[in-house]
Amino acid sequence: MSSFLKSSIGKKLVMSISGLFLMMFLLIHLTVNAMLLIPDGGDTYNAAAHFMATNPLIKIVEPVLGIGFVIHIIWAFILTLENRRARGNVRYASGNATNDVAWASKNMLVLGITILAFLIIHLANFWVKMKLTGDPLLEHVTVNIGGVDTQVENAYALVNTAFSYLWIVVIYVIAGIGLALHLSHGFWSAFQTIGMSNQIWRKRLTVLGCAYAWVVGLGFSVIALVQYICY
Repeated sequence: MSSFLKSSIGKKLVMSISGLFLMMFLLIHLTVNAMLLIPDGGDTYNAAAHFMATNPLIKIVEPVLGIGFVIHIIWAFILTLENRRARGNVRYASGNATNDVAWASKNMLVLGITILAFLIIHLANFWVKMKLTGDPLLEHVTVNIGGVDTQVENAYALVNTAFSYLWIVVIYVIAGIGLALHLSHGFWSAFQTIGMSNQIWRKRLTVLGCAYAWVVGLGFSVIALVQYICY
């Protein structure tokens, strides 16, 4: 097993599985963030954030998610270095001299570094304050959850205040586009690595991957923009 994980195929398989896991998380995260757009003063979003923070299953998944990010990032650097050694100045799973290869597939590491930089800013603005340091904006409010009045942190106020700054919104828009480009290649590439590599599935996964990538990427960007403009 150890020798398999050290092989090129094993590393790509780890990249694919961790990538697919992270893609599922992004869809859940986007669904929760979309509740920011419900015009109810943030009650629905606060209820959802409270559920995510207190659900035992989420508490188990959270460290697994963190490990998934670390594995995905480390393996991305390792594979890129190996590809460059083997093929010269070549990006992940493609060649810069190959005309019919999409730009995203030739620049996955650059896109990944962009997303990592955004992730650090995102964690500093929200996760650290919600989980570690606290913030005056998180002062508890009462929301109705399943017919029961419940005291929850005002996560909406924290997010809404952050999105009142144009520079933060610009970062989110740029990161959303970068994420979309990264996912547009990563989606079908992950499925191809686990065996769905015939021409029929390649075409289907390419279309599905592009749809998923831009819905997720632009979804995060649009939410930030609407918060800035309308709320």
